[in-house]
This record gives sequence, structure tokens and C-alpha cells, in this order.
Amino acid sequence: MQNPPSFNDDSPPFDPEFARELIGKYVLVGVTIEDRRGETLRQEQFHGTVVSANADSGINLVLCGTREGESKTLPPATHVFREIPPGSYNLRGTGETVIDPDYTSQWVLVQPDA
Repeated sequence: MQNPPSFNDDSPPFDPEFARELIGKYVLVGVTIEDRRGETLRQEQFHGTVVSANADSGINLVLCGTREGESKTLPPATHVFREIPPGSYNLRGTGETVIDPDYTSQWVLVQPDA
């Protein structure tokens, strides 16, 4: 039995129309990895082109720059993508400069304590 549309299963918001618009767009992604207490363990930045986006398999990127040839899958949440103005964006971790990405996306990943 499927849940009614109003059922909140704590899944991240996914907008299928916006997801279709993301395909082919260039995205700059920032990830902060924290422990359960909110202490930052590390940060990661990467950039690439969205090759697919759906509620089941997430948002898939083919990476560019120092990580060219790699791919990354983000959770199926469209609400975290923000359009950004054209310009040069510097990545602290790699020293790369990303020119004119379409969107940015910021994530916080909480890891359980070891």
C-alpha cells in the first residue's frame, strides 16, 4: 500500500520538474563532514555536470577538474541547489578556480563516532 501524498516519511524534498532542469547543468558542491557533536571533521569541494537526477537513485554528477573521470551521487534532494551568478569561484582544498557554474549545493554529513 502506498502512502498518501501528505505522509511525511522524512525523505528530503524532491522536485521532479526541477530535477529535469538540473540535467546538463554545471554544479559546485561543498560537503562538510561533522561528528554527532557538530564538530567539523573535514570539508570537501568538487564540481561537475549533472548527468541524471531522480528520486530513486539521487543526483549523479560526472566530476571535472582535479577529479575528472570520477562520478559522485548526491542524495535525491533538490531543495539544496541554488542558482549562482556567473563568476570565478575558488576551491580552498584544491586551489582550482571554477568558472561560471550554474548552481551550488551545500551539504552537511554527520558521521557516527568511531
